[in-house]
Amino acid sequence: MHWTRIYPGLNFGPASRMPGKTADAGSSLTYPMQCSALRKNGFVVIKGRPCKIVDMSTSKTGKHGHAKVHLVGIDIFTQKKLEDLSPSTHNMEVPFVTRTEYQLLDIDDGYLNLMTNDGETKDDVKAPEGELGDKLQADFDEGKDLLVTVISAMGEEACVSYKEAPKGN
Repeated sequence: MHWTRIYPGLNFGPASRMPGKTADAGSSLTYPMQCSALRKNGFVVIKGRPCKIVDMSTSKTGKHGHAKVHLVGIDIFTQKKLEDLSPSTHNMEVPFVTRTEYQLLDIDDGYLNLMTNDGETKDDVKAPEGELGDKLQADFDEGKDLLVTVISAMGEEACVSYKEAPKGN
């Protein structure tokens, strides 16, 4: 018997289980992963924020219920510590996190003016604050060619580091 005749609207093929391939447009920012499969130094969404997992521990199964996983994460944009406690069998959202290197063209009004690998300009990334921002501004003012690393997740972007571009480019 063919399943699609009985349940015509269901799709049990591999495409139905692919992360980010669902009808909900917002879901492409994250994908589900069982709590017990998460690992230290990986990423997870805690309280709606993309976090790097810095500590995790599992409590034993109680008389009534599942083992619990205690997650401690650092928000990748604000550096704030966030915690969550979930049953190990539950799914958690994991953000798609990308790191991209751009050439720094200018720092203007608190924003970085960047050039992508294909020559397009990008000017919607805020200049970093604090020590990183001060060093970046100082090195840029000295006329150094700089490459900045921008981390992106869940519709947010931030400059997290930079280095001097290799000579001869």
